[in-house]
Amino acid sequence: MEKNIRLLIIEDNPGIVENITDFFESKNYILDFAMDGIGGLHLSLTQDYDVIVLDLMLPGMDGITLCQKLRQEADKHVPVIMLTARDTLEDKLLGFDSGADDYLVKPFALKELEARIRALAKRRAAVNKILTVVDLRMDLGTYEISRRGTKIELNKTCTSILKLLMEAAPNVVSRKDLENSLWGDMPPGSDVLRTHMYTLRKKIDKPFDRALIETVHGIGFRITE
Repeated sequence: MEKNIRLLIIEDNPGIVENITDFFESKNYILDFAMDGIGGLHLSLTQDYDVIVLDLMLPGMDGITLCQKLRQEADKHVPVIMLTARDTLEDKLLGFDSGADDYLVKPFALKELEARIRALAKRRAAVNKILTVVDLRMDLGTYEISRRGTKIELNKTCTSILKLLMEAAPNVVSRKDLENSLWGDMPPGSDVLRTHMYTLRKKIDKPFDRALIETVHGIGFRITE
């Protein structure tokens, strides 16, 4: 299943923001917005995004400075597309030197912006091996888990269960398949799996306003929107 791409749009032009919102929300992208550089940097550092769309000229902090500060954070490798009306080679080189991954000159076609976003998101997922379902993310390199930017600590068994559910989403994973994957031919009993599922729900769903883990009675479990 193709996962929803989560975007942060840092842009102070209301018309551009409205156009981007109408276009990408209709295609089921998950969007956050900031209208100034300081707010954009805060969201960039505290939330997880697949791609950031960053305007060069912003109130509070310009896009070059924001991108430089973002790249100073060792754990923040989110791709950045810089938007600007400046189209000289020097301007583009300045953008790339600050840490931008791509550069799009205004005015631009929304379809071209989408193509560039999808290419960067795909490249990032391939490099980082990140599983994403809605706002839930698992880095398969570090096994760091987060939801809406909040880190979630799980034990080894719950992490394994979550990985299986996320890889299969939105399809159902049967109880039997879960038990075989976790314990092979010697499952400890349905009560043990039930206990781990309770713990997983407590960590993944309870702190948030929308539950992702669903029981399919008589069959198994799945993660779904």
